[in-house]
Amino acid sequence: MNKQNQTPSRPKLSLGPLLYYWSRDDVFKFYESIADSAVDIVYLGETVCSKRRLLKPDSWLQIAGLLKEAGKEVVLSTLTLLEANSELSALRKICSNEDYMVEANDMTAVQLMSGKQSFVTGPAVNIYNSRTLEVLARSGLKRWVLPVELSKETLTDMHQNRPMGVETEVFAFGRLPLAYSARCFTARAHNLPKDDCQYRCLDYADGLMLKTREDESFLVLNGIQTQSSKTQNLIHEIEELIDLEIDVLRISPQSRNTMQVIDIFDKTLRGKISSDEAEKSLQRYIMSGECDGYWHGQAGMDSANVDQPITNKQQGCT
Repeated sequence: MNKQNQTPSRPKLSLGPLLYYWSRDDVFKFYESIADSAVDIVYLGETVCSKRRLLKPDSWLQIAGLLKEAGKEVVLSTLTLLEANSELSALRKICSNEDYMVEANDMTAVQLMSGKQSFVTGPAVNIYNSRTLEVLARSGLKRWVLPVELSKETLTDMHQNRPMGVETEVFAFGRLPLAYSARCFTARAHNLPKDDCQYRCLDYADGLMLKTREDESFLVLNGIQTQSSKTQNLIHEIEELIDLEIDVLRISPQSRNTMQVIDIFDKTLRGKISSDEAEKSLQRYIMSGECDGYWHGQAGMDSANVDQPITNKQQGCT
């Protein structure tokens, strides 16, 4: 059959790595619920700060086993910014595991796996053109996540010219991970040194909101990571993503209503509800506004849905 006459297959849904610091019990309860969700792929592991040790490697593997039994594809995610030999040692163990694929969030992880096993690159790895995809594909790249600052136009070109066998994943819903620093912004906000942060990230299940002098939400501080205050939401682009034959759409975890978000995306992909209906349904679960500016090649905090007012209830909803 001519490919032009075929109906494009729907993308898979993935759940990105947990970007925040939650209690051990909360993490286990969260992933027990995810085992019954519609996501196809789950990324596990600490990607932000090596001091977040409430879950040991064996605990993450225990969760991985639970999800694997539930039929999920499990991927182990690595730290994005390595600063110590102990972190490199932990990275080597993750990259040498034989049970699960690994999401490399920096080039150190890529180098450790190059030519040895297949891997995924996370959104923090700077892949900006199809030539880079070709180089990484020769090293074992199976799937790449579009850097969040790139546009639909760039994605289209790179996806259509990607090497054979390489899948494309797009960050479709969640606060955008924008930058990483050697400093811990959450500790600094409490006048604490990074080495004695007292694990204050535990106090902020969805990060610490940073506001302007005009009291407008601006950024979210999450340890050494800076995030967008608004939630990227590409649900209204779902038909175009299907037409482009994007392989995977990523949802980033939040402390509440992640299951509801997954369900809305799943129903939209299956054609049970329209993207307009999905957009309206998602409004109650979006924290402090939505954005899609990068997707349209504009300022990241911009949104095509400028007519959507943000109520106090929405601002407080997590």
